Amino acid sequence: MESLTATAKDGVKIPITILYRKGTLRDGSAPCLLYGYGSYGIPQNVIFNSTRFSLVDRGMVYALAHIRGGGELGETWHEAGRMKNKMNTFTDFIACAEELIRQKIARKDGLIIQGGSAGGLLMGAVTNLRPDLFKGVLAQVPFVDVLNTMLDESLPLTVGELRNGAIPRTPSSTAWMRGLLALRQHPRDPLPEHAGAHQPERQPGELLGAGQVRRATARAQDRFQPAAVPLQHGRGHGGASGRYDALHDLAFDYVWMLGTVGLTAEAPVP
Repeated sequence: MESLTATAKDGVKIPITILYRKGTLRDGSAPCLLYGYGSYGIPQNVIFNSTRFSLVDRGMVYALAHIRGGGELGETWHEAGRMKNKMNTFTDFIACAEELIRQKIARKDGLIIQGGSAGGLLMGAVTNLRPDLFKGVLAQVPFVDVLNTMLDESLPLTVGELRNGAIPRTPSSTAWMRGLLALRQHPRDPLPEHAGAHQPERQPGELLGAGQVRRATARAQDRFQPAAVPLQHGRGHGGASGRYDALHDLAFDYVWMLGTVGLTAEAPVP
């Protein structure tokens, strides 16, 4: 494991943590999973997770982008990636992807990106901003209907935004939020994508764009072969509740990722 930095559009250095197996070549041939969140001032801490070795032992690089909007570098880091500064979250992530490719830690046609909930907002934005940069997108319960969700103060997840001042009450606040929404409406061919679109709790505020995901899948089924159609399966907002159900979902994600970048899901060489 090691750390490096990417340079954002405004010159700010964005930390990246990477994990790869000893002996993995850094010649631009390795596929990579790049994870990002960048919201609510929540830091993406570097912690031990044994399941990541299922990917790493098969030759993938795991990368964690500590982008603005999170809390890795304090409240200033959070403020630099929220409200009218939210675009920094997206461009920071793109800069991290470009740096991994530039340093030959990852290859462009083998780069999978992952984010969930508010990190799904990130996935939607960067996929539309730079669709050429990513091979596949793992968008988990993605928050992609920003304006409508923030305008409905009856939703449980919207109430908390009142304190953050993120409710679009004025024409100016509505305009910049509509700009985020437009990122997801721009017509482009969909990339291979996995999205947990069904949430059994059925609370409106927790659906987070499930309808948009289903509609996107339906459009893709009309235009692409089955192998290229975005994949879906049911899960709650926080994932499956049972231990084995959670592992089943994780295995589903990993098999999809490995197949997307051309690796086998067979047991790795010890």
